[in-house]
Amino acid sequence: MNLSLNLEMDGTAILLPVRAQPRSSKNAIEGIHDGRLKICVTQVPEKGKANKALLKVIQSALKLKRSQIELYKGETAALKVFRVHEISREELYSRIVAATAQSR
Repeated sequence: MNLSLNLEMDGTAILLPVRAQPRSSKNAIEGIHDGRLKICVTQVPEKGKANKALLKVIQSALKLKRSQIELYKGETAALKVFRVHEISREELYSRIVAATAQSR
C-alpha cells in the first residue's frame, strides 16, 4: 500500500484530499490511491447525502469531533478536499495510517 498522502497546510488547518466512492456496498476508508484518501459510502451523490456520509466516515475512522472537519472543495465532485482543524499533521497522518491498516 502506498502511503503517499498529500497533506497540505492551510493556515492552522490541514487539507485532506479525498476520492469519494458513492453507491458503494459499505461505508469505509479503502486506503490511499493517487495521493488521496479513498472513502466508500453507501449513499447516493444527491442533495449532499454522500458528503454527509463521507464526513461521518472520516470523523469516526479518524476519531475527530464534528467541529474539527469541514468540506472545503469538491461539493459535487468525486475528488474532494476537507479541512481538518485542531490536530497536528503528524497526528492526523498516524490516525490515517491506523484507519487504513484496519480496512485491510
